[in-house]
Amino acid sequence: MTKPFDLVVHGATGFTGRLVVEYLLQRHPQGPGQTLRWAMGGRSADKLAAVRDEIGAPASTPLVVADGGDAASLRALMAQTRLVLTTVGPYQLHGSPLVAACAEAGVDYVDLCGEPAWMRHMIDAHEAQARASGARIVFSCGFDSIPFDLGVLMLQDEMRARFGAPARQVHGRVRKMKGTFSGGTAASLRATMAAAQGDPAVLALLRDPFALTPGFSGPRQPPGHKPMLDEALGQWVAPFVMAAINTRNVHRTHFLLGHDWGADFEYDEMLVTGAGERGKAIAEAVAADKSMGGPGGPQPGEGPSRAEREAGHYDVLFLGSSADGRTLRVAVSGDRDPGYGSTSKMVSEAALCLLDECAATPGGIWTPGAAMGQALIRRLQAHAGLRFAVEAE
Repeated sequence: MTKPFDLVVHGATGFTGRLVVEYLLQRHPQGPGQTLRWAMGGRSADKLAAVRDEIGAPASTPLVVADGGDAASLRALMAQTRLVLTTVGPYQLHGSPLVAACAEAGVDYVDLCGEPAWMRHMIDAHEAQARASGARIVFSCGFDSIPFDLGVLMLQDEMRARFGAPARQVHGRVRKMKGTFSGGTAASLRATMAAAQGDPAVLALLRDPFALTPGFSGPRQPPGHKPMLDEALGQWVAPFVMAAINTRNVHRTHFLLGHDWGADFEYDEMLVTGAGERGKAIAEAVAADKSMGGPGGPQPGEGPSRAEREAGHYDVLFLGSSADGRTLRVAVSGDRDPGYGSTSKMVSEAALCLLDECAATPGGIWTPGAAMGQALIRRLQAHAGLRFAVEAE
């Protein structure tokens, strides 16, 4: 039986959910002859209608009322769509029933999760069922962790094509970043910290670079927790706040690809702060800054203006070196602020890619890189303002 919708945006009344809907309206306008059947989803029909009207969506835009905490409501949602794109976080507080429902019903799922301990719990609880039902569950389809996951994937593909062997070690270096992190990211960090304080098992997962690779623990990884002078760049680098999730996703991609880059693969991420004493001082200040998870950080539902989103950008360099010393650099850049403008485009294209180009990807719990790979890279470059390029040394 054909379902009414290909895709439902769950959380369409939130700040990021609205941006996703606005992007889908540009890419796949509602109306006669549309090729993508999609709907706005949320808990309140009145709020959904209000947001639809505020953003100028056609009155015919379908609205799907679904409560993520109500099992019957979620079963009804499963019967209506092939895929759920959810922006409702923190996922450890609001996301578990939806993942369980998708895994049981064989419905695809993408989100913006940056919460590794919760993701591991979902893998342990639902991977086998997702494989059996055919549901493709793909976490972390925003700034955490698509540019990093796919940046490493592209570098490794290029290393093999050029040198016949993958990089044994890759360093991710955030060279430029203008924009704010989302309120949802900050809320997720606060929820994760609270969970870790109450549960030693959560803390152990947060400390483990291989938290998302059940049954596998690789070599000791570069620490990345204090300022240092990066000799390859000749500049100071500082701990990068998103490294805790991005590095885990990169290792899970490697795990899902059968450790194609070697069991001794190492990966780390840091933020470039500049050269000399000034670069060192900035790196030390960044390392000492704990405001991201504090009460003064951005709140869910808050976000930058359109002008601020469009003025944002980011640029990440990946430096790979093989066991025999050959090196390669790949740069990934985005044309909007990372937390909102670019993230809303990335998660939308991830959902569309999973629906349109990944029929061969079986059920299971995936990363963007392992599930969609080069197909997603092509889509992001064609539609979402990202650029992936080999860079001369």
